[in-house]
Amino acid sequence: MGDWTREEIQRIGYLVVDLIADHLSTLPDEPVFHPVPPELARQFLTTPPPLTPVPADDILRAFEETIEPYPFGNGHPRFWGWVNSPPAVMGVFADALAAAMNPSCAGGNHAAIYVERQVINWFRDMLGFPDGSMGLLVSGGSMATMTGLAVARHVKSGVDARVNGLRSAPRPFAFYMSSEAHGCARKAIELLGFGSAAIRTIPISASYRMKVDALDAALAADRANNVQPIAVIATAGTTNTGAIDDLEAIAEVCRQHNVWLHVDAAYGGPAILSDDYSEPLAALACADSLALDPHKWLFVPVEAGLVLVRDAEAMRSAFSLVPPYLRTDGSSTGVGGPPWLSEYGFQQTRGFRALKVWMTMQEFGLNGLKAAIEDNLALARYLADRLRSAPDFGVMAPPDLSVVCFRFLDPSAPDEPSQASLNRRLLDRLQLGGEAFLTSTELGGRFVLRACIVNHRSTRDDIDRMLDAVRAIGRDLASGSSL
Repeated sequence: MGDWTREEIQRIGYLVVDLIADHLSTLPDEPVFHPVPPELARQFLTTPPPLTPVPADDILRAFEETIEPYPFGNGHPRFWGWVNSPPAVMGVFADALAAAMNPSCAGGNHAAIYVERQVINWFRDMLGFPDGSMGLLVSGGSMATMTGLAVARHVKSGVDARVNGLRSAPRPFAFYMSSEAHGCARKAIELLGFGSAAIRTIPISASYRMKVDALDAALAADRANNVQPIAVIATAGTTNTGAIDDLEAIAEVCRQHNVWLHVDAAYGGPAILSDDYSEPLAALACADSLALDPHKWLFVPVEAGLVLVRDAEAMRSAFSLVPPYLRTDGSSTGVGGPPWLSEYGFQQTRGFRALKVWMTMQEFGLNGLKAAIEDNLALARYLADRLRSAPDFGVMAPPDLSVVCFRFLDPSAPDEPSQASLNRRLLDRLQLGGEAFLTSTELGGRFVLRACIVNHRSTRDDIDRMLDAVRAIGRDLASGSSL
C-alpha cells in the first residue's frame, strides 16, 4: 500500500510480463473461445470487496487462474467476430507505461499532450485533412460520432443550442443515413436532443451502399417542407458487409445542399493505406467530421478511437467553456502549453490513450500496417473464392473490405427458415467448440454467418481450418435433422 520498493516493483513486474508473454504466445494452441464456467461466474458476481490488502502474488495468481483462461478471444488467429483485432505487443506495453505516468490529458505542457497532437497530425495527413482541422482521441467510434455530430449541431442548426437547446428552433431538423449505418449514429442523434424521428433512412443498393439519388431527393424534399437538414452520415466500411458508400458523390450532394458530412470510417478508414482502397477512400478528405478506430484495423489495444473535424475553430467553439481572454494559444513555455484538448470534446479528465497509438504505429510503421491490411484483404478474397467454389456454401453478399458473409447450404432444408435455423445452430456449436469464432448478421431478413478479418496473425491455414469446422458441423446437423 504505497510503500513499494524498486526491487518489489521489478519482481512483480517480471511476473506480469511473464503472464503477458505466456498469454500472447500460447493463444494459437488454445481454443478461440472458452466461456466462463457458471460457478466461476457466480463467484465473480457474489464475492464482496476485500477488507484488507491482498498480496500482489495472490492477486496475480487469481488473475492467472480465473481471468486469463477465459478471454474474449480476439487475440486468436481464428477469431473473426464483429470488428475486433488482436493487440500489438508495443500497444500492450504502452498501456502499462501510460498508467505508470498517469497524466490527465485535458491539457498543459507535458509530453502526453504533444504525443496526442502528433498522433492527430499523423492521421490528419494520412486522411488528407487540412492544416486547419483538429481531432481528439476518444473511446471509440460511438464517442467519435457523438463528437462530430455535436459540432454539426453547433454549425448547422441555426440556433444557439449551447444556450437555449433546440427549443428555440423555428423548424424541425433532419439527419440522413442508410439502413446499414452503425447504431451509434442514432444514439448520438437521440442524445443530442434531436430524437430518432429526425432520422431519414436512405435506401441502399444491391451492394448495400447508400443510394445517392435517393439522398439528394430526401434533402430536396425536406428543404421544400421547411425542414432543416443537419448532417449526412456516410459509411466507409459497414459493419454488416464492409460496403463503402460513394463518398465523393455524397460529398458533392452535401455541398449542393449545404449539409454537414460525417463519415463513419471506424472500421474501413485504415484501408486507405492499401493499394486496392486508396482511391475509393480518398474522398474521406471531403468529410466535415470523421470517425476512425485505431483499435480496430490498426491493432491498437482498446480503447482508442479518433475523431477528426475539418474546422478546428468550430470544434472548439462547440465545446469550450474557457472565455476567449483566458484561452491559451500555443505557447510552448510555462504551464499552459497549447490550447487544451478538453476544449475540443466532452471529457475534461482524459487518459493517455495516445501512447499506445504512437507506439503501435511505430512498431509496424505505415508500410507494415499497409502490408498487414493488404494481407487481411487477400485472406478475405481467398475465403470468398473457396466459398464460391464449394457447392455446400453460399456467399450471401458482395464481399467488401475484409468482411465475408456466407452460410452453409443444406440441400435437404425445405425452406428459408430451415436454412436459417441450421446456420444458427451451426454458429453456436462453432463458437463453443473453440476451433474458430465467427459471428452473424441478417441481410434482407436472412440469417448469415459473418467473418471480419482484421487479424494480423491469421493465415490461409486458419481459413481452411475454419471452413473444415463449419462444414463438419453443418453436415452433422443436416444429417441429424433429416432423421
